[in-house]
Amino acid sequence: MAASAASGPIPQVAEPPLDRRRMVAFVCMVFGMFMAILDIQIVSASLAEIQAGLSASGDEIPWVQTSYLIAEVISIPLSGFLSRVVSTRWMFVISAGGFTLMSLMCATSTSINEMILWRAAQGFIGGGMIPTVFASAFTIFPPSKRSIVSPMIGLVATLAPTIGPTVGGYLTDLFDWHWLFLVNVVPGIFVTVSTYLLVDFDEPNLALFKRFDWFGLVFMALMLGCLEYVLEEGPNHDWLADEAVFACAAVCLTAGPAFFWRALTAAEPIVDLRAFSDRNFAAGCIFSFVLGIGLYGLTYLYPVYLGRVRGYSALQIGETMFVSGLCMFATAPIAGRFSGKVDPRLMMGLGFFGFATGTWMVTGLTKDWDFWELLVPQILRGCSLMLCMIPINNIALGTLPPARMKNASGLYNLTRNLGGAVGLALINTVLNDRWDLHLARLHERFTWTNTAALERLEMTRRQFEGLGGSADAMALKAMMNTVRMQGLVMGFMDVFLVLTVLFLAMACAVPFIRRPRAAAGAGGGH
Repeated sequence: MAASAASGPIPQVAEPPLDRRRMVAFVCMVFGMFMAILDIQIVSASLAEIQAGLSASGDEIPWVQTSYLIAEVISIPLSGFLSRVVSTRWMFVISAGGFTLMSLMCATSTSINEMILWRAAQGFIGGGMIPTVFASAFTIFPPSKRSIVSPMIGLVATLAPTIGPTVGGYLTDLFDWHWLFLVNVVPGIFVTVSTYLLVDFDEPNLALFKRFDWFGLVFMALMLGCLEYVLEEGPNHDWLADEAVFACAAVCLTAGPAFFWRALTAAEPIVDLRAFSDRNFAAGCIFSFVLGIGLYGLTYLYPVYLGRVRGYSALQIGETMFVSGLCMFATAPIAGRFSGKVDPRLMMGLGFFGFATGTWMVTGLTKDWDFWELLVPQILRGCSLMLCMIPINNIALGTLPPARMKNASGLYNLTRNLGGAVGLALINTVLNDRWDLHLARLHERFTWTNTAALERLEMTRRQFEGLGGSADAMALKAMMNTVRMQGLVMGFMDVFLVLTVLFLAMACAVPFIRRPRAAAGAGGGH
């Protein structure tokens, strides 16, 4: 009898039901994260309107975007320590409230200097919401509920930057650029108040603030801020040939070792790097880095093609890009349902293979491609993002102990943002270099001894006869524009080929990840 009892099935401990109060509080936090991530891209389609409204120069206006990105990339890893000091509740209340206030200040800016200042403050204060939501999802809910919460944060983290240009285009087209920021005010107040009233996940530990590593903060800010500047401005200024880029690169290389030294020796480091000793977390961060290239890189690349080659307006670009957003909505619940039943490595492999397939299809790009030719690649991109994002989240954060979760969430989200920054720098560099190369080769072919070129020039000249002016000069100029456009399209094809190789390599690397063990139950409140 005893032997029979010992060999019988082990009784399963029933998990507590889902706390509705916590679920509502978490949904409000997710909405706040959506606003913070959306604001990364919402101004990208409307920089020309902001430039005109603030009488800014062409060199000044990119800082509306760059200042936000630099401040946010510093804030994200810092948020883990601050959340432990003041608690999740106050960390999110301060972040959401400050983000809302800074949005209002951006909308009332009367000069480009004011706009840059408030955008930097908006990015720094609001950036804390992103990792706080990720950490909360994996600490307050048990593993059985992750099929519900993981698709939520995965969808928001990928959908918000994807539809950012669409939302920005609509707001600017229907109203004006001020509404890019005013749209945050009412939802921001709601998120701030609801978080204050509903969130009670943990308690503050103010004693930690006495051991705050100020030197570590300075070194981290210099390293990440200068790195972000180099990646943003380097491709447009011939990299180290530009004095400012060179200076920032030197500061980054100097501050980097100092930051890592402080992180490894300080009694209470500003960022605890020990999370990388967990194999699953380290692997998840690597894949998150590449996912950032696919998320932010392609969100940038398609609009550049549609704008520069097809001549689309911001609104038309947004409508074309919205296909990916619809596919994310459709795929999120399916990916969430399978996340607890299917090996996450299989989902990641399918996701990165879908990425590679979509970018491979675009290597046949021509100057005439529009919505319908880009439809299938957009569908593959949207579905692949969800198939990758949810299992990567679970692999990186799903098995960490709750004590390490807040700090690890900041590092994990930082890798995705840095992946996006590196991806944009890579894309711009490859695009510019290959464009120059293809132009040089095309110019070698279009000579006065090339019969086909001369026939095309003569046909073009006849089209301009009778229009006034020199038909020969207009025909030659039109031919040169055609050559430049063809060189640009060939540059885009090369970029998509590089991305195809990258995504295919990640798909092949998936089997080398160790399948994560089932996580211990979470959900404790304090």
